[in-house]
Amino acid sequence: MSARSLLVTGTDTGIGKTHASVALLHALRAQGHRAIGMKPIASGCERIDGRWRNEDALALQAASDPRPAYDDVNPVALPEPTAPTLAARAAGVTVEIAALHAAHARLAAAADIVLVEGAGGWDAPLAEGLEHSDLARHLGGAVVLVVGMRLGCLSHARLTARAIAADGCRLVGWIGNRIDPAFARADDYVGLLTDALPAPCVGVLPFVTDGVGARDALRLDPDWIAAL
Repeated sequence: MSARSLLVTGTDTGIGKTHASVALLHALRAQGHRAIGMKPIASGCERIDGRWRNEDALALQAASDPRPAYDDVNPVALPEPTAPTLAARAAGVTVEIAALHAAHARLAAAADIVLVEGAGGWDAPLAEGLEHSDLARHLGGAVVLVVGMRLGCLSHARLTARAIAADGCRLVGWIGNRIDPAFARADDYVGLLTDALPAPCVGVLPFVTDGVGARDALRLDPDWIAAL
């Protein structure tokens, strides 16, 4: 494989995987890496200029350099905003896993690092017959976990880390995302998570409302990148 690849997953849905992936893409690019984002399967798409487009996939495309073709960033765009398996059934779409791999290969040919964002949490199926663990192993097994900083995140993060390891993949880092501005003990929980998770904290993103404010919030350790 011509590029290193990381699968970005989360402790749940709606905890900021795209937000964290965009920040990570900008941080990688700031260190001189050609970094490209991918959202293989996206539900909740809207019709733009006659084609289905997904807001998260568009954000990943815009944060990538070199800028990839949308159809490679998001090969499967599904209209209904629900679990991808249900959205695919509703659209009458059969997800061709080989086509996902081919799209990733085209991105990897132009990049140093490809960030591949999953859908929902780790144990949510990506499609019928396709789990996050299947995709991660195809990419080399390296996983970054996005933890939504809120009450309950410690248990969700630890359970997810155990599931990643049990599925034969490697948790290589985690990113905290302050999704709840009223969560007063967030800093304490970052400490608990740092002690509990078997991978380094890549960074903690501040709470933002526009999706732009945390773009430059991550400062990556070059040694972490080299070890991927």
